[in-house]
Amino acid sequence: MALKEVSPYEFKESAFQVIGKDWLLVTGEYEGKANAMTASWGGLGIMWGKPVAYIFIRPSRYTKEFVDKAEGLSLSVFPETYRKMMSYFGTVSGRDEDKIQKTGLTVLHDDGRTYYQEARVTMLCRKLYAQELKKECFIDKSCDEKWYDNDYHTMYVVEIEKLLVNEDA
Repeated sequence: MALKEVSPYEFKESAFQVIGKDWLLVTGEYEGKANAMTASWGGLGIMWGKPVAYIFIRPSRYTKEFVDKAEGLSLSVFPETYRKMMSYFGTVSGRDEDKIQKTGLTVLHDDGRTYYQEARVTMLCRKLYAQELKKECFIDKSCDEKWYDNDYHTMYVVEIEKLLVNEDA
């Protein structure tokens, strides 16, 4: 395993690619138990002078319970060969089965955050801010009409405390 820590300022990959095309695996851990879900909405940038990621989780997602209770979380990007697994994490609920155990991923831990040896990029993050999206805040009403039926995401701003790149993936 060749995990190399790099500065978020040295990360050269496109946020549009790693989030929108490759997808993220959002993992929350609480009291020794973890759950994960696939996400394809979000962003990377600078907020409050810190390197951050922006992620969005619907209230119905089981992973949200873990993210809400924990101080931190991980965001993982996997090689294309894991596409089927990423789809599985996006369609099966952790309420029904232990998705992490079932996939056979190699679980690693860092300060209460679960992450995976097989990921090609891992962001170990600390929550800074959370806010529910609200119907009345949409300027472009078509976004609300297309994407929501009163199940508005919570937006999280998370500081990227460590960014790990797997040189073997």
